[in-house]
Amino acid sequence: MDKNQTIGIVLISALLIGYMFLFPTPEPTKPVPSGADSTKTAVVTNPAAPNPTPQPQPVLLPDSVRRQQLGAWAGLGNAAPQDVVISNPDLQVTLSSRGGKIKQVQLKNYVTYQKQPLVLIDERSSQTSLVAQTAIGPIDLHQLAYSVAKKSEREVVFRFQLDSARYVEQRYVLPEQGFTVSYRADLGTLGGELKSSALAFGWSDRLKQQEKDLNTLRNTSTVNFYTAEGSLETLSETSRDPEEAQAEGGVRWVALKQKFFNTAFITNQAFSKVKVASQPAPETSKDIKTLGMSLEIPVADLADEKAGLRYYFGPNDFRIAEKVAPGFEGNVYLGWAIFNTVNRYLIIPLFELLEKASSNYGVVIFLLVLVVKTLLFPLVYRSYMSMAKMRVLKPEIDAIKAKHGENMQAAQQEQMKLYGQFGVNPLMGCIPVLLQLPVLLAMFNFFPNAIALRQKTFLWADDLSSYDSVLNLSFTIPFYGDHVSLFTILMTLSTIAYTYYNNQLQSVSVDKAMQTVSYLMPVIFMFVLNSFSSGLTYYYFVSNIITIAQQLGIRKFVDEGKIRAMLDENHRKNTDPNRKKSSFQERLEAAMRNQQEATAKAKTNKNGAAPNPKDKKK
Repeated sequence: MDKNQTIGIVLISALLIGYMFLFPTPEPTKPVPSGADSTKTAVVTNPAAPNPTPQPQPVLLPDSVRRQQLGAWAGLGNAAPQDVVISNPDLQVTLSSRGGKIKQVQLKNYVTYQKQPLVLIDERSSQTSLVAQTAIGPIDLHQLAYSVAKKSEREVVFRFQLDSARYVEQRYVLPEQGFTVSYRADLGTLGGELKSSALAFGWSDRLKQQEKDLNTLRNTSTVNFYTAEGSLETLSETSRDPEEAQAEGGVRWVALKQKFFNTAFITNQAFSKVKVASQPAPETSKDIKTLGMSLEIPVADLADEKAGLRYYFGPNDFRIAEKVAPGFEGNVYLGWAIFNTVNRYLIIPLFELLEKASSNYGVVIFLLVLVVKTLLFPLVYRSYMSMAKMRVLKPEIDAIKAKHGENMQAAQQEQMKLYGQFGVNPLMGCIPVLLQLPVLLAMFNFFPNAIALRQKTFLWADDLSSYDSVLNLSFTIPFYGDHVSLFTILMTLSTIAYTYYNNQLQSVSVDKAMQTVSYLMPVIFMFVLNSFSSGLTYYYFVSNIITIAQQLGIRKFVDEGKIRAMLDENHRKNTDPNRKKSSFQERLEAAMRNQQEATAKAKTNKNGAAPNPKDKKK
């Protein structure tokens, strides 16, 4: 590995560290100026906001006043509430006749990190409102006292009878399997009672702790929404300040997203006047965040089956999410641009294929490393061959350096000429490393967000989606944490070993400062990755070992004598005055001439010589 490669790897490492701090969420969208396109989104940070949920508040009067003023609506809250349960193989949904609303949702096939039933929402954490503007003022339909008009295993209908002719009806239906709950409401009999063509829906959820790492949960929880124009918008996940956003155009769905699960409200049409908010919990508390949404639903859509109003209570699983609604897979963060593409079309399909080979996810990750390293092997081979060519030319390069002494510019020019004569491209050692970068960075998003690894054990790791710990500390080390991750240590040691091995293969000497940096980067990564997914650090540990094995294998079978003979033949051909020069050699010589002319001109100007008039004309 020459100086260019060393610099390249150090820069890549710096990019990795920077990306890890940035990737959890894109930056919030800036406020939309007055008169801007109505499809844009305005995001406002408001640290002083006491209530993170911008939901409308209905007028709720005391019972005595309510009976006096609300007439037929005075049945509000008079009947005893009744709980109704509907379920399918994936969900168990408890609904209450008090408000005709969802009271609790349990995901049947998941448990918390404490191995308790995973209750995604309940009446203490989740609050909703559905406000209608009526002739006597705003009425929250989620506060009315309903009766159960119909009940089956997967369907329930609540009815609030206003009088013999007028009623409010709410219907919830579960599919045979899956995580959606279809919703319809019939307000058609109210006629002139309704004074608005839309109802205001509000939802606030104080997130429950489902995973063991509270800090990671805080940094991966947010509100996402998808506009009618096909744009995914999100609040910052990592901000410690309250945030609010307003979409001035139509919205297809809004999701209150946690690390591995989310609750969402979806339509096939469009919600209007959508506002979302996030209220981080104090650092000293055991809470995560409170997330909220408010929006308007056209009355016509409430009863229209084609509108497809539905709730989602389920996992952030890419394959499940992409079938829920357009853009819903955006709740599974796979990275920016090219990294998202690599994860979607390479890593996820490979991982799903390998899952069929073994039920042990440590084995699955090992096989994933093997496949990826095999696919990338041509790049590793070309990189090694470039290093070998540079190493074979080391005597000539050392001679050039000795000849020119401290005149680095002259040495570099002659060195480039030497490369051209021997047909060596010095960039070929670095380019293969850069081409592997998209896969390298894609893994930083895949492993922490892969719900398939959640609570999967391997060796000493009790959850491959979270950090492994072989020692829990009674204190916290700044920038490191309060535990020791063994996979992270093994990854660090293997990276240092790989760096040492590469330093032995260098064709030219690298200054001590650069070598120190190359050894320091793995130590920095040990601090950064100590609380990352153990699946990720295990992957990189195995990847380092296989990379070293690949290079040792290549070195065993590569004959540097044959490489020297090939380079000598290239030199003979390239220095033949009758042979036409290659395009690469022509470009290289042109670049050298330009550099020499620029150097001579700068030196002339520095010595005070008058500029050449011809240069001015040029």
